[in-house]
Amino acid sequence: MPTPHQPSIAVRRALRKLGQDILDARKRRGLPAEVVAERAFTTRPTLRRIEAGDHTVGMGIYAAVLQALGLLDGLTQIADPSADTVGLALSAEALPERARLRRRKGPSDAG
Repeated sequence: MPTPHQPSIAVRRALRKLGQDILDARKRRGLPAEVVAERAFTTRPTLRRIEAGDHTVGMGIYAAVLQALGLLDGLTQIADPSADTVGLALSAEALPERARLRRRKGPSDAG
């Protein structure tokens, strides 16, 4: 049997903030938990767990709740390559110092 995953404090903190943000968004929209849960095809207890930042709830359910609140577009931007400053810096470091054109083999080279 696999060992249960215990996420780091940073992960738990981020999920608690996400859960609180989801709760705030639901309240700003004046939507009862029952309506959001129904739109996300989940239950009210699961929605409460999401709003508490529970790390055992699947990412798909988080995404469904975000969609029910009209916030799914933000999820697609999380790991967007254009916003990955570390990845862009590493790619820039890996670039060659000089670029060279490859010589094409001509009729005189085949031989």
